[in-house]
Amino acid sequence: MTIASMTGFARTQGTAGDLAWVWEMRSVNNRGLDLRLRLPSGFEALDQPVRKLASGAFARGSVSLNLQVQRARPAASYRINEEWLATVQARARLLLLRGDAAEYAPIRPDGLLALRGVIEAAEESADLVLEAEAQGEIMAGAEAAVMALLQARADEGLALLAILTGHLDQIAVLTAAARATAATQPEAIQARLLRAVGDMVANNTALPEERIAQEVAVLAAKADVREELDRLEAHIAAGRELIAKGEPCGRKLEFLAQEFNREANTLCSKSQDIELTRIGLDLKATIDQVREQVANVE
Repeated sequence: MTIASMTGFARTQGTAGDLAWVWEMRSVNNRGLDLRLRLPSGFEALDQPVRKLASGAFARGSVSLNLQVQRARPAASYRINEEWLATVQARARLLLLRGDAAEYAPIRPDGLLALRGVIEAAEESADLVLEAEAQGEIMAGAEAAVMALLQARADEGLALLAILTGHLDQIAVLTAAARATAATQPEAIQARLLRAVGDMVANNTALPEERIAQEVAVLAAKADVREELDRLEAHIAAGRELIAKGEPCGRKLEFLAQEFNREANTLCSKSQDIELTRIGLDLKATIDQVREQVANVE
């Protein structure tokens, strides 16, 4: 199993009786699950079954489901223009009464019907009817489209998995580099504390011991970034575990990215070393890339 993206597209089509149908489904990023279903008039019976199908398949994303239906085999239909036929018949009778009909070929019913405009194509009703058999076939098409969209999101998820794994690897490398810098070593921290305490006492010899102890504690907390590095390593492990499960974890990854950013910010604010500051800035840049990518994860 792998993580899934929230973006994808799927299309299925088929026929049911004299109806030709097409399902088109699109999915984009969204904080929750937002289903937008468009059905032709007369097909409202599909609304609840399709929504239930989609809500059971997707956890997050703005999913648009669009059904288009038209007649697959329009039957030829004609009608007699009674008004025009009556006009032609009246004209024929008038010719007979005047004796002018002898000049023309005998007037016959098939001749009248053959006249232009007497028989014309009839417009079919625009209303389409959803029969029970057609409903089953169209629902099967919806299920196939949902499965295809799931596959499209899973395929995109494979790409996301590779990108996120690379970013977590980079964060791990940078965290290890930060831990290896001279500024994070106990001896360096102790030396900075001693210098800070010496400067403080030299500038104010009357400071009480309790105040000095308080100031030392504050300085020690600011100088030591090992706690931030420990938390970064814990977040890396948590991120690897989340993406390895293959379950919808986009929201959790978004929260985790926020925690990554918080630790990187603290690391930079505490840093009193150029190399450690550079590493902290690289961390922040990589974490921003993580935040961009996890916004696509279901």
